[in-house]
Amino acid sequence: MPLGATSVNVVSDGTFLLDGGAMFGPVPKATWELNMKPDRKNRIRLGLNCLLIRTAGRTILVDTGAGSKRTDKFRDLYGLNGNKLLRDLRKLGVTARDIDTVVLSHLHYDHSGGCTKLDRSGNAVPTFPKAEYVVQRSSLEEATEPNERGKDTYYEDDFLPLEEAGVLRLLDGDAEIAPGVNVKMTNGHSAGHQVVFVEAGSERIAYVADLIPTPFHVPLTCIGAFDQSPNDTLAEKRDVIQTAIEGGWLLIFGHAFSQRAGYIEQRNGKPQLLPVEV
Repeated sequence: MPLGATSVNVVSDGTFLLDGGAMFGPVPKATWELNMKPDRKNRIRLGLNCLLIRTAGRTILVDTGAGSKRTDKFRDLYGLNGNKLLRDLRKLGVTARDIDTVVLSHLHYDHSGGCTKLDRSGNAVPTFPKAEYVVQRSSLEEATEPNERGKDTYYEDDFLPLEEAGVLRLLDGDAEIAPGVNVKMTNGHSAGHQVVFVEAGSERIAYVADLIPTPFHVPLTCIGAFDQSPNDTLAEKRDVIQTAIEGGWLLIFGHAFSQRAGYIEQRNGKPQLLPVEV
């Protein structure tokens, strides 16, 4: 999507599978399976979507997918078909060394796993060697000392090597990353979860990560069981959807498999999605 001097592209690290009931929380299976058909293990296929933002003099990557470090057992459990991000970037003429900023919505493995890779000695090192990695301080704190509900979603080799290399920039709330590129902390899904807003001329694009992971999570009641504070998710989700309706924002969904983007409009008092191919 060229936006004058700025271009925005959705790039993918592949797909994985998660339990459909966990993804939709209180919504009955009879409702959500109309849109996302589960496999025999009740898992639905989800995308590992990231965002590439190129402005004058800046090349920014938002999220990094699951990466390549997880074990074969893990890959089988989650049907992980990942490690596609660098290939997708190359299709756009971008190499790992071209990325100068990596913005992380949060530090769950499916968003930060690609931050690091294993070198020939088996040590985890930054995948994007010239980049500064930007994340909320509270996100790092939760990832470093997760509680029982979150411990299986964080892996230290995704983020500790960044801290050790001195390339981690910690934020304390909403911030400007570059002219026209801003982050808004939403919490809810996890401590320090943040969404990214891009404005270029009259165009407005928001990468909403796990606040609204798929287009089928636009209804306010669709909040996953993974969310640490679902009522906070609800409040922030309501606010972002209203902002999208009033401002004509194009939403990019972090885990959509087919309909990866869309505009929101109000119909009969309810938000409705207008899908857009990206």
